[in-house]
Amino acid sequence: MRILLIEDNSQNRYLATFLLESRGHEVLQAESGPEGILMSGKCQPDLILLDIQLPVMDGYAVAQALRSDPALDTVPIVAVTSYAMVGDRERVLASGCDGYIEKPINPETFATDIERHLLSRRKTGEART
Repeated sequence: MRILLIEDNSQNRYLATFLLESRGHEVLQAESGPEGILMSGKCQPDLILLDIQLPVMDGYAVAQALRSDPALDTVPIVAVTSYAMVGDRERVLASGCDGYIEKPINPETFATDIERHLLSRRKTGEART
């Protein structure tokens, strides 16, 4: 499956890419929100992994922009974020994301957690956890 990873931290990109590619997934990387939005229209991902704390354009705005594209209606967006305060998960889901994974990621479970979201395509208007 093709996964678009929108993440500004090179170490986080490396780890997530390594874990997912070791399971046979193709991972495309974007270092910023605007780059990720542009790439999403070109690469037709099966899933988008989205950091929330991005420079220039935060992940909430990126998720909303991605959701405004009808071609991405069924593409799951999973936030991978260090935001773990009360209300952060709800805000992530309200912005258009279908899932939420806290950083630091657990290398033993990360790929399995992502594959769970790949198994079912998003249904417009329904949030997943």
